[in-house]
Amino acid sequence: MPDRTPTALQNWAGNIRFSPSRFEAPATLDEARAVVAAAPRLRVLGSGHSFNTIAASDATMISLAGIEPEVSINALTGTVRASGWITYAALSDAVHRAGFALHNMASLPHISIAGSIATGTHGSGDRNGNLATAVAAIEFIGPDGELRTVARGDEDFPGSVVHLGALGVVHTVTLDLLPGFEMRQYVYDGLAFDQALAHFDELTSSAYSTSLFTAWGASPVFQYWVKQRTADQTHPFPQANWYGAPLADGKRHPVPGVDPEACTVQQGQTGPWHERLPHFKPEFTPSSGDELQSEFLIDRADAPAALEALAGLGERLGSVVQICEVRTMAADDLWLSPAFGRDTVGLHFTWVSDFGAVAPVMSAAEAALEPFSPRPHWGKLFSIPMDEVCSRYPRMGDFEKLRARVDPEGKFGNDFSDAVAGGAANQ
Repeated sequence: MPDRTPTALQNWAGNIRFSPSRFEAPATLDEARAVVAAAPRLRVLGSGHSFNTIAASDATMISLAGIEPEVSINALTGTVRASGWITYAALSDAVHRAGFALHNMASLPHISIAGSIATGTHGSGDRNGNLATAVAAIEFIGPDGELRTVARGDEDFPGSVVHLGALGVVHTVTLDLLPGFEMRQYVYDGLAFDQALAHFDELTSSAYSTSLFTAWGASPVFQYWVKQRTADQTHPFPQANWYGAPLADGKRHPVPGVDPEACTVQQGQTGPWHERLPHFKPEFTPSSGDELQSEFLIDRADAPAALEALAGLGERLGSVVQICEVRTMAADDLWLSPAFGRDTVGLHFTWVSDFGAVAPVMSAAEAALEPFSPRPHWGKLFSIPMDEVCSRYPRMGDFEKLRARVDPEGKFGNDFSDAVAGGAANQ
């Protein structure tokens, strides 16, 4: 079985570096089970698209990427069973070719299924839950190397889907499917800040998926992206403007001045769902990783006030932000989901790669958002104390009981997940 002991690993952005004591790359499920059973402490290496220490470990690191991936579609149940380590790009292509669709995708199709679900990653749309809400069942390799499946309807299910890597190694996930559908994507330029706040509900509810982008600064404006299901579009032509923002006269990238070639097709050209829901094409690396990211998720009802609070930091934000994206998602009942119990708005910051410059501005943004009890994305940068983060999850104590039951020795823990446990214990 292949294994090696690297001197260091790093995440996609290169801001997190760590040295596991052992790196394992099994070629079969049986080999993976043996690795898990033998390791005293273990974490999983996924696609690396995290910006904090959630995946870092000085113990054994395992990657399942060398195992032949599975994608098995059941047309009768309308589900797909897939290996956790494959990307949404690979999965969505297979699902599309079979005539089906996933309910949503994130901005990047390059991220792994298991990692996205474990951290509560999301796309956008008022009526769309985050990616984890599509999970019908999840299969873990447990601490003893045995397989354990948790399915929707099981008592443990709501606590097992968004799990921060602390409940086992994900082997497969089973996801709900929709019938395949086609979409059109439009972009509008220069939406005035006050118009966006005044008409926030109309803007976000206007299509299947929407995004608002701003680079902040002293006088922020928004670029408005609209992803419309063709079957839902009742007018033959797109709206010419939204509250004074005109339809773009060409293709756009979310970051001002960046070549839009890597972006998915816009300007109303009809195409399949998986080529419109993400912002970026799978054949393009979206960037060199020369960035940092944070995201803070708040109650939807607070979005206009929260954006107004951030506007007070507009110039400071503009000095270190490449782009900020505003997206919506429906409430869910998954215990550690940032959208647990409330319709949610995500305020996503793509920062420059200078952490020293970013850190004080990020902290100022967190302070401005503090009245709205933001839940930071589990896989991105934040400085809110972990006990405060945990206090914003009503079922955190139940999650810790679940974790203690399925992994009593803490095999799947690391410093990050142990801090979550400490936060829960301090409540």
